[in-house]
Amino acid sequence: MSSSKPYQNPADDDDSEPEMIGEDDVQEVVEEMDGDGDIPMDSDDEGQGEELVLENDGIAYFDQHKDSVFAIAQHPVYPNLIATGGSEGDADDAPGKGYVFDISVASSKPVLPPSYNSDPSSAGAWQPTELQPIFAIDGHTDSINALTFTLPRGDFLVSGGMDGRLRAYAVGVSSTGTGAQFQFIGESQETEEVNWVSPCPSATHPNTIALGASDGSVWVFTIDPASDSSNPIQIVQSYFLHTGPCTAGTWSSDGLLLATVSEDSSLHVFDVFGEAAAKNLVTDNGQTVVSLADADQRFFVEGGLYSVAISPSGGLVAVGGAQGAIRVVGLPRLSAQPASQRQTTQRAVPVQRGPAGRRAAPSSHSSSAQSDPSAGAGVVLAALNVQSDSVESLSFSPQQPLLAAGSVDGSIAIFDAARSFAVRKHIRGAHEGESVVKVDFVRAATGATAGWLLTSCGLDGVVRRWDLRGATATQEAVASGQTAGLIKEWKGHRGGGEGGGILGFVQGADGERVVTAGDDSVVLVFEA
Repeated sequence: MSSSKPYQNPADDDDSEPEMIGEDDVQEVVEEMDGDGDIPMDSDDEGQGEELVLENDGIAYFDQHKDSVFAIAQHPVYPNLIATGGSEGDADDAPGKGYVFDISVASSKPVLPPSYNSDPSSAGAWQPTELQPIFAIDGHTDSINALTFTLPRGDFLVSGGMDGRLRAYAVGVSSTGTGAQFQFIGESQETEEVNWVSPCPSATHPNTIALGASDGSVWVFTIDPASDSSNPIQIVQSYFLHTGPCTAGTWSSDGLLLATVSEDSSLHVFDVFGEAAAKNLVTDNGQTVVSLADADQRFFVEGGLYSVAISPSGGLVAVGGAQGAIRVVGLPRLSAQPASQRQTTQRAVPVQRGPAGRRAAPSSHSSSAQSDPSAGAGVVLAALNVQSDSVESLSFSPQQPLLAAGSVDGSIAIFDAARSFAVRKHIRGAHEGESVVKVDFVRAATGATAGWLLTSCGLDGVVRRWDLRGATATQEAVASGQTAGLIKEWKGHRGGGEGGGILGFVQGADGERVVTAGDDSVVLVFEA
């Protein structure tokens, strides 16, 4: 019966059975009443709203941001120093604002839960630590959406904003990592909007950073106030090969190559310091060792590219884009490969064949590729399409031949580089259907878990850690492994929809403390 039909009293018709409301109809009625805002009868709580209780697994928090926290960075030598950046408010003309704070003051959670205390609500009961700023990052007229400490020693803190400004601060830290002091040394503005900033890891070129801009340009700067105090931020290179916004960029582990991608679906790997040119390994444009765009149908990704990662060995670059597309491209080797990485990357690889059965170019993992530094450079080694929406984050394992990809469809895909990038795992329910914002392997994991631990965050407001050993993709399909390999999750941020979710995190080398940048304007510190 329809739920709109009047109820009939059985006494009115002795021969009729009482009419019952079906389960579906009840659901419809409840939903309609809820939608109209009606309050059930016999309620003693008129006017009282429902209390929202958030679970908080954090050991510390920082809540002085007034709007979304877009950027987060961690000092490379003193990981207790964290910088975060965002906006001073949600108004269109709100200035950018950032802070630096010290997470070493955060105390660990007790082993026993509060219920074991004689008085769990007493003042002496454990509470998360409220963090206080030790420095405020000012001077931006629009949101700060990129932050980094320079490498290798973290001598400078650099902020990039939607106002196009790049601002630099000298960092002074005691030998114990306490008493940090920051001093503004200068700014540069070469573009209208900074999309990302990445530090160069080369010890030969210290305190060098790259940025990508909304106009597609790429800039490389060295910060050196000692050589010229009137011009402390010095331009090293500028590139104008992208025709759309430059969405992501990363350096090779030796700091010699810079890979960038764009909404125009192009990939350019720049020879920043001329090392490749000296070995005659650059392309015809004289600036790059690899340049691929929409003209190359083997590489083209319709809808743009949004993430990029270079393998620890430097032999591969992976890019992720719209509709779940991933391309893996070979790179020339400009420096000697560390022995620890050779053990992983020299594994035999099955012959790769294209759709028509044609043999592909040799992988950069093969012995022929390692004897010739240019072998496989610019060759599309794999075209992957496992996920259904844009790939926003990519990460290579530091010790295992694994590539992780986080997608807007809420899934994480793990590919085995030693087996032609076959799918090892596809965790479809990784973040409850919300976008995966970042995936990052724990760099200093040791023992049996070395290279297997992956941390991820998403717009569901949860940080998760995965152990990627165990079941393969085929085994998980049989077992329906929606959370296969999940070993830890941390909650505390709002999730789902506007004003919720996690926009980034840092976890140091050991992954023992994870610090998050929340779209809910809160920074949380979690402990593994």
